[in-house]
Amino acid sequence: MQYAICNLGIVPLRLEPSDTAEMVSQVLYGDVFKVLEQRSKWSRIRLAFDKYEGWIDNKQYALISENDYTELSTNDYKLSSDFIEFISSADKQLIPIPLGSCLNGLELLEHNFEGHIVSEKQAKSNIISTAFLYLNSPYLWGGKTPFGIDCSGFTQMVYKLNGYKLLRDASQQANQGEALSFIEESEAGDLAFFDNAEGNIIHVGIIMDDNYIIHAHGKVRIDRLDHSGIYNAEKRQHTHKLRVIKKII
Repeated sequence: MQYAICNLGIVPLRLEPSDTAEMVSQVLYGDVFKVLEQRSKWSRIRLAFDKYEGWIDNKQYALISENDYTELSTNDYKLSSDFIEFISSADKQLIPIPLGSCLNGLELLEHNFEGHIVSEKQAKSNIISTAFLYLNSPYLWGGKTPFGIDCSGFTQMVYKLNGYKLLRDASQQANQGEALSFIEESEAGDLAFFDNAEGNIIHVGIIMDDNYIIHAHGKVRIDRLDHSGIYNAEKRQHTHKLRVIKKII
């Protein structure tokens, strides 16, 4: 088994070992992972943070020891808290990194960072202010950054920046936390999940005060939330059917 760290800002994680394959997620700077299978140009990996698997280009990561992997994946995460920042390498080159990049491996990579860092669990009341950092970010299937993000990537990154771990996909996140019976029992920071006609969880958003929700749909946006689901005032229709509300914190 080999172990590795992402030494670039934003790297696509793909469904198949090809540049044209579907991007299922992204690997951000500092993320560590196990290399499950290595081919001449691609590697199948499993991320330490959420155990998500996919294929990554061999040119877009650096191998590390098992001890380094264990240390970096078990210590509390130190994350960049600015929309965009720069890492400087030993040879003075700059590497742009997005909001939520992991900084635990700076010393190992011989990189320097002088920006703002968040490293402790935050109060639940901070969830919404963090979510607002992504407001108007364009929707991108598999995305996890302010430059493009999907619904579950949005909720995962907002919670991660506040010190809490969510799994990657909406259907996985729906299995976490405590289910609430009514919207009235929820509070800002709880998660609302939505299903399709077949009953599959396909969407997630973060509940706000006064029956609003912030979620990634076209862009990270704010809409009304009622017992039926998400109501888009611009379209004058419900766009998502409510399935369950979960309290994670």
